[in-house]
Amino acid sequence: MKRQYVFLMILLLSLSGVFSQELRKINNTAFQRGEKLTFRAYYDAILTGKVTAGEVTLEVTKENKTINGRNTFHVVGLGKTKGLFNLFFKVVDRYETYIDEEALVPWVFIRRVNEGGYIINQDVMFNHAQKIAVSNTAKVPVPEYIQDVISVFYYARTLDINHLNVGDSYPINFFIDDTVYNSHFIFLGIEDIKTSIGTIKCYKVKPKVATGIDFKEDYPMILYISADKNRIPVLGESKVIVGSVKLELIKYSGLKNPFEAKIK
Repeated sequence: MKRQYVFLMILLLSLSGVFSQELRKINNTAFQRGEKLTFRAYYDAILTGKVTAGEVTLEVTKENKTINGRNTFHVVGLGKTKGLFNLFFKVVDRYETYIDEEALVPWVFIRRVNEGGYIINQDVMFNHAQKIAVSNTAKVPVPEYIQDVISVFYYARTLDINHLNVGDSYPINFFIDDTVYNSHFIFLGIEDIKTSIGTIKCYKVKPKVATGIDFKEDYPMILYISADKNRIPVLGESKVIVGSVKLELIKYSGLKNPFEAKIK
């Protein structure tokens, strides 16, 4: 049923004339089809050490779904809890997006979330000519070249941040839960980060996210991104009341460029 609905959304896009708009062309030297990144999600504190909570994968599949003559990247993100965490709070999340290969904007976004019995099934179709996002629950006006929560990550990897100084920020907008978030990240410099796969030279950035119950500030996360052409996320860290929650790269394959940020 899900695949049939996705096909219908793609068909509607093809018939709606949304591609009559002249779209930007982004020089993508960061990723390609076949790239797969695997992360370990864990809680880290002095009393407990590192306790694995789950695993997250991000994969640019080898599929090239052509929408009205335009090539797309099909990206799938999966997140699952592991071990004892399944007994207390089982999480099975799946996110998909079809991203225009040249403009790096999403045409279709699919969200399937089951977190401890809390379920979200949302599908979004983006019309960039009319600047609207149409989901199965709303029709929302959006800014030019709006991103979803998966495509924004891949678009951000293509940005040239070599010229940024410490403290500089870069704006990025994304769409989730029928809402547009005006976000940006702050550049904090370069650090060598020790991980289970080795020491990696990284750009250090602080993304702005929505303030919520769990996070009491606008910038709760620090993100470390490989300081090479790949711009892959290496480590994400969020402070909590005691300790921190981390997402660490443990496997990678299909990179577009040599992993030069990995220090030998």
